[in-house]
Amino acid sequence: MFPFDVWYFIIILPGVALALYASAKVKSTFARASQMPSRMGWTGAQVAQAILDAEGIHDVAIEPTQGYLSDHYDPTSKVLRLSPDVYSGRSLAAAGVAAHEVGHAIQHAHGYAPLSLRNAVVPMASIGSSLSWIFIMIGIATALQTLAIVGVALFTMVVIFQVVNLPVEFNASARARQVLLTNGMVTQDEDYQIGKVLNAAALTYVAATVTAILTLLYYLWRAGLIGGSSRD
Repeated sequence: MFPFDVWYFIIILPGVALALYASAKVKSTFARASQMPSRMGWTGAQVAQAILDAEGIHDVAIEPTQGYLSDHYDPTSKVLRLSPDVYSGRSLAAAGVAAHEVGHAIQHAHGYAPLSLRNAVVPMASIGSSLSWIFIMIGIATALQTLAIVGVALFTMVVIFQVVNLPVEFNASARARQVLLTNGMVTQDEDYQIGKVLNAAALTYVAATVTAILTLLYYLWRAGLIGGSSRD
């Protein structure tokens, strides 16, 4: 964040290491589960539609989107967008990822409070991610701690988003797996494999949260708000 500051990389190293491990874990787990055909033989899009129907949700569209594991639910337009491997895939990996994203649609339909909070925080978190370091850097360079505090406050919104996002993601997976099992869409063995895929994906959110918290600690230290005065 600050030019050639080795301390930044030292402080966030645990988060980076966890993120690299999580990324590798997701790729290997998804690749393995992609070779396991589901008993029902449904595509990810069909699994998503079946879950929506089972939950009585009829106002959510399902669309293909480009990118590797770029799957997401858009609560603004009520659209579930699935990557090519998930939308057309007939594997347990495709079923698991599709089910997880439908889990967010279920949360939205039921007014799940953490999801609403996460969506409300998104605009400020986006601003904080882009501008926080500028305020902190200018504040330190000009010895105006007020500016640094503003920057820290902005980045705190990023941390809040990441922290709130954790229960949202874990809950979406839990809801999806429950619907799949309850409605006989998967067997216990299939649910176990799907769980491995979703748990690996959840680790990426944990890594993002850890990295955000460590970055905030670095900002607080550089701004002189913890650990003594700010560094030159």
